[in-house]
Amino acid sequence: MNSAPPNIVPTLVTERLALRAHTVEDFAGSLALWTDPGVTRFIGGRASTEHEVWQRLLRYGGMWGMLGFGYWAITDRADGRFLGEAGLADLKRELLPPLGDVPESGWALLPAAHGRGLGSEAMRAVLDWADRALDRPETCCIIDPVNTASTGLAGKLGYQARHRARLGGNAVTVFYRRRTPQVP
Repeated sequence: MNSAPPNIVPTLVTERLALRAHTVEDFAGSLALWTDPGVTRFIGGRASTEHEVWQRLLRYGGMWGMLGFGYWAITDRADGRFLGEAGLADLKRELLPPLGDVPESGWALLPAAHGRGLGSEAMRAVLDWADRALDRPETCCIIDPVNTASTGLAGKLGYQARHRARLGGNAVTVFYRRRTPQVP
């Protein structure tokens, strides 16, 4: 089954990565990502089912059409290998207190891609795009307080912890980043 990426999802290219629209062919890579205990440890705490991963892929495509932003598949520029996912979302999470209409950034990479600065590279591209394309004063991200790797990355990206919240009975830290004005 072949699927072409929607035209509404811009492709972002960095030194080592290409961030592009998800396709049906990304299901296996996404399933490997969301069933890996090292990835899900701080994101939900359990492996996703095939059904949940499929729903996630469909949600990614739908966000772009309805919101004008969403998630990208992160791929290796050299060989096209699926490495993870990153982007912005409005997931209407049952978070207390709620995020409101602030786009929530997120990232997840396969363990083989960890420790090489690829998450930072991908998210800088996402946030540069958001600063140019979205008329939003800020973005946010939510991170399990024990996830020191993601907390460190959030800080490098300019996010600052603002408050604690509850998500599914678990404590999370909510970080915010002000939009960087773009020079014409």
